[in-house]
Amino acid sequence: RPHRSDLYEDAPSACWPIIYSPEYNITFMGLEKLHPFDAGKWGKVINFLKEEKLIADDLIVQAREATDEDLLVVHTRRYLNKLKWSFVVATITEIPPVAFLPNFVVQRKVLKPLRTQTGGTIMAGKLAVDRGWAINVGGGFHHCSSDKGGGFCAYADITLAIKFLFERVQGVSKATIIDLDAHQGNGHERDFMDDHRVYIMDAYNRYIYPGDGFAKRAIKRKVELEWGTEDAEYLQKVHTHVEGALNELKPDIIVYNAGTDILDGDPLGGLAISPQGIVKRDEVVFKAARSRRIPILMVTSGGYQKRTARIIADSILNLHNLGLIDKELVTSGAENPKVEQMIRETAKGLTNLSLQ
Repeated sequence: RPHRSDLYEDAPSACWPIIYSPEYNITFMGLEKLHPFDAGKWGKVINFLKEEKLIADDLIVQAREATDEDLLVVHTRRYLNKLKWSFVVATITEIPPVAFLPNFVVQRKVLKPLRTQTGGTIMAGKLAVDRGWAINVGGGFHHCSSDKGGGFCAYADITLAIKFLFERVQGVSKATIIDLDAHQGNGHERDFMDDHRVYIMDAYNRYIYPGDGFAKRAIKRKVELEWGTEDAEYLQKVHTHVEGALNELKPDIIVYNAGTDILDGDPLGGLAISPQGIVKRDEVVFKAARSRRIPILMVTSGGYQKRTARIIADSILNLHNLGLIDKELVTSGAENPKVEQMIRETAKGLTNLSLQ
């Protein structure tokens, strides 16, 4: 029997299925500046969305920190114990000076934000099934698997979200991961290597980290990109393969890893996609999901330039302007008895539900 987790308590129905907490942001003594990552990007995305009057603090779902018990749904106890060594965390986050900090500081200032983002992804899984879509403004730690972290990823939030759904939500037995971060998502690939319930599509720069040949065996649809790939070729490939993946298997949930490190000029991604290209890419994925009435959970993953926060916010605004995301309960089709029942109950009391 699954343990009782606070992460699956129902979110207030007045909220957007957008998950965030100020705890996401990593800030201490300027150490975060030693990493190319903008460790405050998540808060900036939220601020842009507030400025545009899309959301307000009380209208987003507050992420909760994943507990050890939550994490053990996927992670080994041995791995979680390793994170009690500061030098291990320094290696995973690629911030060398972290090795010299007392571990209680590392837990509070580095790992707690990552555990809170991980809790956010798990919460977003349930919200996506309930509402048709959900966006965790953080998460997407796709280089972490059950017993190994790396590439700034200390917890396997994508694997966790999917395993939580399989174990706890009736009617969710197949998942598709669409990983469009510039890097290969070797963490979830290793975790789901022999799991036929999970279909993985991964489009990445073939020449950069992690180059994990073993993990590639788990990819059902592999899109290996060349250095400096630009918008036209990229968007055509994404469109073709997202459609192909969803036509091959209709999942009960899509987990969309929407890394922005494909942006032209990213020091680690090596691709050359414009800000408009990123906004269009997200639109392509959401259109494919919504037209098939498949619930979609989006995480923001990698993206290492100061301007990425603005692009993520612009993309969310674009999805809203196109009606691909909205605040009302959106059904994910008659295949989902839980949503159907919820709609019937709500419809009794309310007649103003906008159903898609």
